[in-house]
Amino acid sequence: MARRSFAVPVAAALAVVGVGSCFLTGLPHGSQPPRAAPPSAEREVPQPSMEGNSWTAPLLSFGAALGLIFGLVAAQPARAITAEQFSQLTYAQVKGSGLANRCPTVESNGSEVPVKGGSRLVNVCFEPKSFAVEFETDKGKEFSTTKLMTRETYTLAFIEGSLDANPITFKEQDGMDFAATTVKLPDGEYVPFLFTVKELVAKGEGSSFKPGFTWGGEFSVPSYRTGGFLDPKGRGMYLGYDQAVALPAMQSDGQSGQEELFKETNKVFDIGKGVIEMEVSKVNQELGEIGGVFVSKQPSDTDMGAKAPRTVLLKGIFYGKVVNA
Repeated sequence: MARRSFAVPVAAALAVVGVGSCFLTGLPHGSQPPRAAPPSAEREVPQPSMEGNSWTAPLLSFGAALGLIFGLVAAQPARAITAEQFSQLTYAQVKGSGLANRCPTVESNGSEVPVKGGSRLVNVCFEPKSFAVEFETDKGKEFSTTKLMTRETYTLAFIEGSLDANPITFKEQDGMDFAATTVKLPDGEYVPFLFTVKELVAKGEGSSFKPGFTWGGEFSVPSYRTGGFLDPKGRGMYLGYDQAVALPAMQSDGQSGQEELFKETNKVFDIGKGVIEMEVSKVNQELGEIGGVFVSKQPSDTDMGAKAPRTVLLKGIFYGKVVNA
């Protein structure tokens, strides 16, 4: 059997997604060629698009209907800490405390934070508080609460990007904008996914942040694993074997098992789409800080094309600081 060369570039460019889908569906697999795609194979998970640029089903309303937002605005996090207090802590004080996985809170001061042309939104943080996964039931698709299996490394932080007014538009450019996370369904199934807001373009009508301001948009969801990953049988996208020697019978009959085997063998770098909606609950006009709640919807891992992704619904709190030019 052939062994792939190490000379193939590992980096795969992420596709920039525009305003489009609001609902995520499973990944359909059409007809496949008889041989695996070249190592540079990369694809987007197709999603149905929205009508125009309006939200067909606002995520905040959807999250509230499922009981996912209740109590977030009224109640403070158990270990609340402001950005100013955080900046005074040393590495030794933060290490092992769990604070590195917390988003700063905002102390209310003033009524709004204006946004000017050429501004930036920095130190953006997203801290999930609840994870739900869609699954099939006799009554159709439903969301189930899950048990978090990842340690306290799932918060996105230090994200920044450009910020424009009229309408307010945030374009994510840099930061710790992805975190590998795994949750467990009640039936014991593990669901890994890449929690992310890569290439987020969030928009909201207005020229200032104030309590009750809502905004949101779409983002890219890269593959949970990269091309250099090798599965238990040593197969990979760029490296490793291109087939499994233990399955010659399935390869020879040309009938049953061929599609499943091909999906396991033909590793691809899936790029999905997610959507997020946020609502500002507190502002600090003096410091330019904003904070509130978010609901995010994105696909889970596809095991590099071997299975259809599940829909993951996350809710939590966010923080950001407006820096005017």
